[in-house]
Amino acid sequence: MKSSINFAFVLFAIGIMVLSGCSSQKTITRVDPGTTIDLSGDWNDTDSRLVAEEMIKDVLSRPWVGEFKGEKQKAPTVIVGTVRNRSSEHIATIPFTKNLERELINSGRVDFVANKEERQEVRDERADQQENASDETVKKFRREFGADFILQGDITTIIDQAEGEKVKYYQVNLELINIESNKKVWIGEKKIKKLISQGKTKF
Repeated sequence: MKSSINFAFVLFAIGIMVLSGCSSQKTITRVDPGTTIDLSGDWNDTDSRLVAEEMIKDVLSRPWVGEFKGEKQKAPTVIVGTVRNRSSEHIATIPFTKNLERELINSGRVDFVANKEERQEVRDERADQQENASDETVKKFRREFGADFILQGDITTIIDQAEGEKVKYYQVNLELINIESNKKVWIGEKKIKKLISQGKTKF
């Protein structure tokens, strides 16, 4: 009886060792943030950055900038509104809108104001200063810069799949709208198409 228990224990120990040997090891490698890595074929950080760069370059090259400066004698003030994800996958739109904001600000061709959520936090801080800050440093109400234009849009996808291959088509649509008149002064689109091939498993 004792020998059979010992034999079972040995088999159990061998099984644990085999399973441990078969378990995959996690490897972590640090890479440059600018490196293009496309593992799943889904929307990723590279898509977000490149689309933002190209679309902001296009919008700032159009006549509306010069026309506004000529009429108002100042740079246009722009705000980035909502970019809606209407695709078939989860897309984090906040990093994309931040990329758009960065490209607009760094261009030096437009002024820029905070978005709705950021403005509310600043207003809360300004309200708190009315009670707690010194008279010399308190910031006044009704001194905000109003935006002249709002940039907004959406991201959509079309997927075609057959026999181990998949095509993912992304289309980003952005529109720049005059806030006072509702006039659309620019409409832009950027398309991305990815072919994803799934290799067949061989036994």
